[in-house]
Amino acid sequence: MNLAVILVVVFILAYVLIAMENRININKSSVALLLCCLMWSLLSLFSTSIDPSLDHARISSDLLGALGSTCEILVFLIGAMTIVDIIDTHGGFEVITKHITTRKKTRLLWLLATITFLMSSVLDNMTTTIVMVMLLRRMITNYKERWLFASIIVIAANCGGAWSPIGDVSTILLWMKGNVTSLDLMKSLIVPCLICLYIPVAIAARFLKGVIAEQQTNEEAAFRPSYITGRESRTILVLGVVLLILVPVFKSVVGLPPYIGVMFALAIMWIYTDMMYKKKKEVAESLKNRVSKIIKQLDMPTVLFLLGILMSVSALGTAGVLSTMAEGLNEGVHNAYAISTIIGLLSSVVDNSALVAASMGMFPIPDAAALAASADPAYLSNFLVDGTFWHMLAYCAGTGGSIIIIGSSAGVVAMGLENINIIWYFKHVSLLALLGYFAGIAVYILQHFLVSLI
Repeated sequence: MNLAVILVVVFILAYVLIAMENRININKSSVALLLCCLMWSLLSLFSTSIDPSLDHARISSDLLGALGSTCEILVFLIGAMTIVDIIDTHGGFEVITKHITTRKKTRLLWLLATITFLMSSVLDNMTTTIVMVMLLRRMITNYKERWLFASIIVIAANCGGAWSPIGDVSTILLWMKGNVTSLDLMKSLIVPCLICLYIPVAIAARFLKGVIAEQQTNEEAAFRPSYITGRESRTILVLGVVLLILVPVFKSVVGLPPYIGVMFALAIMWIYTDMMYKKKKEVAESLKNRVSKIIKQLDMPTVLFLLGILMSVSALGTAGVLSTMAEGLNEGVHNAYAISTIIGLLSSVVDNSALVAASMGMFPIPDAAALAASADPAYLSNFLVDGTFWHMLAYCAGTGGSIIIIGSSAGVVAMGLENINIIWYFKHVSLLALLGYFAGIAVYILQHFLVSLI
């Protein structure tokens, strides 16, 4: 059997195990790491069967290059995740949630969807979903109604993350690798992402009637530690969000990779919180949420999962599998809109970061010479920096994960927190998410057509 076929089969089998994580009780990160090591080992042992030039020295060089590119992304994510955790552990998000006072169900649904959309454009989808679902628990007692609200929050988090360069892992990948620029991405996708969100919200709101009953409970969620003042919470929230927003600006002005900017932001947050705790001598050191303590509680399994997946995708690229798939799509489909739409539908069951990484390997950015030599330069221009394909890919991979609840980290988190039944989600929410998904694509195509006429 051809080595390329073996690598694809191994990759697919590993993804089946990853998708069945909750059933087989084997952490997906361990499977991803095993997949990475296995694929590169097979490539090193049998690579000459694909290409005689792929000797051990070439494989080692490709492996080192892939690790360097992957670590740029992981360092960025570690910095961003730490900043978000600093805000969370100091009660920063309470500043937002405590101002939500409406009891009317339809109004609450629209409000929560909008807040989630905005929050997830700056924070990661997972953290945004956790914050909003925890808020729901304080307001809604009926679990079926809470499931509907939580499902809309999942859609809102995915939509909000898709139009921002720092809102989702897939957009971070595209932005850090230079496939898209921040302003062009935001301008082209914000309207389609809003349409993708508000169509499901408008339909879901029709099933909600009346107001939410006041909960009689003595349990008040403690979002903010008692030794942190409201002013300190607000300062940490504003400082953290502003620093994250300034990361793309830092990249544009200084010209250094984004992970330098996010490390700069983390250093400022670290210094500020250490100075704040220096004044709190009456608080026991064990109670203080210093950054050195928060880092130890970081979600390392997620980081290792991305390491394994991204390195595995790089192995497919070195083996020539991705270029072969790209040729097949170019010849069989030959339409940037259709290709990105298909990838988005796949993201409902396959991790979107892996799909985006694979797409970047399949469709490298063409240079001027390649564009001039192409038999179809108009089609190839879709793959230039800020081309139609990359913007559509960011939208489709980000929002397609809402179609099935296990298709995104936000969905998996909501399912875990609320025990949402997969079949229930499929029956009541998947069609809404699908309608929003295709409506957003239609708006993007219309928007692109109108801009081309100007």
